[in-house]
Amino acid sequence: MNPAPTALQFDRSDASWLTEWRRTIDWGLMGGAFFLIAIGLLMSLAAGPTAASRIGFENPYFFVIRQAAFAAAASLILICTSMLDRTWARRFAAAVFFVALALMVGILVFGHEAKGAQRWLRVAGFSLQPSEMVKPALIVLSGWLLSQREMYPKGPWAVVAFVFYAVTLGLLLLQPDVGQAVLLSAAFVITFFVSGLPWRWAAAFASGGASLAALLYALLPHVRARVNSFFDPTAYDTYQIDKAAEAIGRGGWFGVGPGEGLVKASLPDAHTDFIFAVMVEEFGLVAAIVLLAAFSLMVLRGFRAAARLDDGYARAAAAGLFALFGLQAAINIAVNVALIPPKGMTLPFVSYGGSSMIGIGLTLGLALALVRGQGTRTRGRYG
Repeated sequence: MNPAPTALQFDRSDASWLTEWRRTIDWGLMGGAFFLIAIGLLMSLAAGPTAASRIGFENPYFFVIRQAAFAAAASLILICTSMLDRTWARRFAAAVFFVALALMVGILVFGHEAKGAQRWLRVAGFSLQPSEMVKPALIVLSGWLLSQREMYPKGPWAVVAFVFYAVTLGLLLLQPDVGQAVLLSAAFVITFFVSGLPWRWAAAFASGGASLAALLYALLPHVRARVNSFFDPTAYDTYQIDKAAEAIGRGGWFGVGPGEGLVKASLPDAHTDFIFAVMVEEFGLVAAIVLLAAFSLMVLRGFRAAARLDDGYARAAAAGLFALFGLQAAINIAVNVALIPPKGMTLPFVSYGGSSMIGIGLTLGLALALVRGQGTRTRGRYG
């Protein structure tokens, strides 16, 4: 006579999609994402009221409330996307890519212009930046296309992936958004490299990238000014970089205290591009080190999970997505500490910005879907 099954046995035999998701999701990466979202909400309380007052909003918590709404939307996208299997992750990414690409074309005609760039669509009082969604979608689609070379080596898979990348890059440069173009290019090359980048492609990327950089420097005055100001700060207006350096210098090891920062009142993008400087001023270098550690550990854990995958598509796409996430954080922090020329780019999950929050939620959600269940043998279910 067989003994009655225990609750644990019932749980192990439960094949529902929710139970399967709970068993196979990387809770370390999920926890890291929500840790960063929590820091973003805290920093919106630190920098949001000052920014609202400076811009002229009557409600001092205007940015705080919107940041909370963006965080909720990003969390929902992160969780729901992470529940996809690898096949549906690819299909969903393809749909997002073509819709976002169409919107980027539309932006050139009827987009909202701000600070000399035409990157946004105005929808019901909100600004939508489709380029934030097109980046992770392109990486997943490219990873799948490049993986098809293993099964169908004579197909033009690499060429198709490169065409998708070139079209996206061209639309970014027409906005213009050079920073996002550089970020996307780096993540795409990493995806290509992980999938087995031939040397002739590597040489083509290197020469093409150098030529394009020289062309952009020659044709775009704002690019030339930012590069020149980095090498010769005394000859150009470096107000925001100087203020960020002042904030970081005032913070010391433990900061001046929550809400006690002074520089944020005169720093135009304190709640967005320079939120890291605000954090260091109010919470100190110790808090900055904790934040850097969180980003670093998440990226390293993501790369390690991707490296263990047998599926070439999932391995290349996941590596590209974690690179996209980590490089964006690195660029933002590097600008704040004046290590690279200034470029408007948000700090993932920490800076204010709806499109950025949703784009990062989509990026990590797709990455988690691809590395989910990487220790199982049920490739039919996840491949």
